[in-house]
Amino acid sequence: MSPSRRTVRIVPRGPMLIQGPVEVELEDGTRVCSDRFMVAICCCQRSKTYPWCDTSHRRQNRSAADGRKSGVDQAQPT
Repeated sequence: MSPSRRTVRIVPRGPMLIQGPVEVELEDGTRVCSDRFMVAICCCQRSKTYPWCDTSHRRQNRSAADGRKSGVDQAQPT
């Protein structure tokens, strides 16, 4: 791996993992930085610390799975 390339890993129903350090430019042009060796970027936009992942996607997935177990009717996309 060359020093200028970063590895990005997409986690199904989870965050995007990027080798750090990183600088992320937000929609409004502001930039946020992380010096961590691995950074989790939120893809569900439920994070209270957006753009960083706070595992909010886990709570959503778990509650949806619990609903299926209890017999709650889940709407299916057409």
